[in-house]
Amino acid sequence: MCGVAASPATASVDDAVAPGCGVGSGACGLRQVRLLGEQVIPKGLTMRGVPVGELSGIDFDRRTNKWFLISDDSEDGPARFYTADIGLDGTGLTGVTFTGSTDILRTDGTMFPRLATRDPEVADPESIRLDPVDGTVYWSSEGKRDVPADGSAPALVDPWVRQMTVDGTHLREFRQPSLLRMSAGEVGPRRNATFEGLTLTTDGRELVTSMEGPLYQDGPLPTTSAGAITRLTWYDKRSGRPVRQFAYLLDPIPVPPNPPTAAADNGVSELLSLDRHRYLVVERSFASGVGNSIRVYEIDVRGATNVLQDRSLADGGVRAVRKRLVVDFATLGLSHVDNVEGVSWGPTLPTGERTLVFVTDDNFNPTQVNQLIAVAVR
Repeated sequence: MCGVAASPATASVDDAVAPGCGVGSGACGLRQVRLLGEQVIPKGLTMRGVPVGELSGIDFDRRTNKWFLISDDSEDGPARFYTADIGLDGTGLTGVTFTGSTDILRTDGTMFPRLATRDPEVADPESIRLDPVDGTVYWSSEGKRDVPADGSAPALVDPWVRQMTVDGTHLREFRQPSLLRMSAGEVGPRRNATFEGLTLTTDGRELVTSMEGPLYQDGPLPTTSAGAITRLTWYDKRSGRPVRQFAYLLDPIPVPPNPPTAAADNGVSELLSLDRHRYLVVERSFASGVGNSIRVYEIDVRGATNVLQDRSLADGGVRAVRKRLVVDFATLGLSHVDNVEGVSWGPTLPTGERTLVFVTDDNFNPTQVNQLIAVAVR
């Protein structure tokens, strides 16, 4: 079993980082990560007259070999997800063909309005997971937190996890802990720092969400010199209620922006079940004038403190999940490292290796790309 080391980034929380367990080590799970290929989705591609882009989540249906990709576009088109065929084998990525676009519907069966409206039910989709048991779909929304500086009424929409049919019809919404609800005060989630990640546990009994960044009361955002604390939450799939929550320690921002006073951040953009105790976590950083840094960690939740009832983690006294670096995208030899926001298991190769497919969100920005990246792992 891997050893334990203290976190230099957040000394007030008992971290458990596994040293000496990098790629190539057989003692700690995933190893032998190799790039299979990358595919850039061309600009200008449309489905039903709406541009394809802002791809924020991806999942694979092993029964049909179909891929599901969700768009977090909330302004240029309806809330929607796509189906696609992705050519993937031991030789690499051989192409992607979008086969359908499905509107995600509100609780009353109507279309979601634009996120910019003050409607009480707007969506900012982020992650998507297909339930292999019944074929339904789970998806997360970051919610909305708009608190005007002039003191006028705030617009607050809580982040959520919802279940829908494959035709986009709403089925139910999961119950959230009160500390994950939006507030006009500096307590609870920050704007655009909520449910970026979503996964089903390997036994199919629970769902897990990841907060992109720390709650206000849990401490400041990460900087180039210090990390931050965020939360992972488990929900019972049958009841839809939260059952436990663990602390996750974000790295400091790995590369300073240029100029140094420009914007930069680091947060969790996705997570994926590996086995009963272990998960993959994608940390996505952006530094103005530099670009994106993407790191994938394997975490182990055994021994971590259940913080579901802890209103604040700022004072420490809890043990975070253990984490170890699996791969830094800067070492993969990619033509470009962009804004990775989704990851899914893909088909198993004849070599016995499993495949992972990542997708990037281009933010409908001409300088960014929608990119699929496939790796093989043991």
